[in-house]
Amino acid sequence: MHFNDILARDKTIFSFEFFPPNTDTGWNALEGRLGDFEALEPSFVSVTYGAGGSTRTKTHELVCHLAQNTSLDPIPHLTCVGHTKEDITSILDAYVEAGIDNILALRGDAPKAGSASGDYAYAADLIEAIHSHKGANFGVGVAGFPEGHPETPNRLVQLDHLKQKVDKGVDWICTQLFFDNNAFLDWSEQCELIGIDSPIIAGIMPITSISGMQRMAELAGGANFPATLQKRLYRFQDDPESVQKVGIAWAAQQCAELLDRGVRGIHFFTMNKSSATEEIFQSLGASSGSKLRGSH
Repeated sequence: MHFNDILARDKTIFSFEFFPPNTDTGWNALEGRLGDFEALEPSFVSVTYGAGGSTRTKTHELVCHLAQNTSLDPIPHLTCVGHTKEDITSILDAYVEAGIDNILALRGDAPKAGSASGDYAYAADLIEAIHSHKGANFGVGVAGFPEGHPETPNRLVQLDHLKQKVDKGVDWICTQLFFDNNAFLDWSEQCELIGIDSPIIAGIMPITSISGMQRMAELAGGANFPATLQKRLYRFQDDPESVQKVGIAWAAQQCAELLDRGVRGIHFFTMNKSSATEEIFQSLGASSGSKLRGSH
């Protein structure tokens, strides 16, 4: 379903992010949880794409598996770093053939080893290529960074970059994970001030361990971990179960507040695990995504 049709159908978007497992064990574990995710009836699910296209084949395999064998509507991430025009054309051809309607267009990170050169320098260039792809009418999403991007410390310049992408034709913006709603809400207002009017989906990831929080700090770059959150987590640092409860409760509180403020949608970074997402859904008043997301 094209993203504009998803927006028309669902008053509030709820979506999940998966990553392609690298092992048979990981694949079997995710496959065993897909029924739980389906029961929540998300608006869509996204599938990540490794640095420099390192999970290119696995991403395609997972996207096709979801499209063909589940009720989930998959949206693949696509990065342009390290890819030629021919690479991108081939990937888009494969998604057209598989009946995929939407792409999350990203510049992407350079691989740890090997060349990062390619024919597309920025996500804006990739967006143009997607829209001009013959025989396709993809919905296109991009990433947003409420608390800044490590490579662009100047927030005004960063917003200009986002505006450049939006002006190429963007149907939605999915944000990097954040733990401070005030930062997200302020950034959303800044987007409005410069004419960014694409629907914004807020990225939420519950902390389930102290080590997980430390990994998120690396993953999310400039993400702020509010002092109140840290105090609650470290109070139970020797009790993993309680740490997880604190992290899930914080994420649920974030979601409830964002919904009260009229956020267009919430995107859960699941790490391929369903239990935390299920708990948050239940805390919001329903166990089914269809009950939560409503309709126009």
